[in-house]
Amino acid sequence: MFTGIIEETGKVEAPGAKLRITCKKVLSDLTIGASISVNGVCLTAVDIHEEGFTADLAPETLDRSNLGDLKQNDEVNLERPLTLNARLSGHIVQGHVDGTATLKSLVELKDKNYELTVEVPIDLDKFLVYKGSIAIDGISLTIASVLNGQVKVAIIPHTYEATNINKRKPGDRLNIECDVLAKHVDKLLSNVDLTRHQPQPTAR
Repeated sequence: MFTGIIEETGKVEAPGAKLRITCKKVLSDLTIGASISVNGVCLTAVDIHEEGFTADLAPETLDRSNLGDLKQNDEVNLERPLTLNARLSGHIVQGHVDGTATLKSLVELKDKNYELTVEVPIDLDKFLVYKGSIAIDGISLTIASVLNGQVKVAIIPHTYEATNINKRKPGDRLNIECDVLAKHVDKLLSNVDLTRHQPQPTAR
């Protein structure tokens, strides 16, 4: 489980099914077999070396996320799993990507803030609400607006500088994970027989 608060950006040393990442900060307590979030995808570190780590990517991961698009020297967002004594500064992020969105625009506003607009798959729209949480490439963000599959979020200066958002261009695919609570509520409601809760006619 993660929070969507990016700890550092790593650099792709070798892309593909055996992804090799160069990094520093997350190596401090990373162990073989431990989980790590790469662009919001929960991966397992299968090899650790002085300058980074390696993770195996399953075919579904390559297909469902943007990790299959990575090229050498691309920057990726990295986060270690949440610990029990850590503050939940972002929101609950599982690292289970629901799909990818297309970056439509990244517009600079005043005071070095930005507005990010993405187009999300239509089947994910029902999980997205105004002021709700969303993870984009593993970054915990708050939805500023959602309309006809277009989602806008605000990017503050710290997030812009501390993540790979500053390297993104229109047309790029971004990993999307919707709020897990919204997905659970949707599943529960879809199984509710609403007719059971309707007032029954009084017998005469």
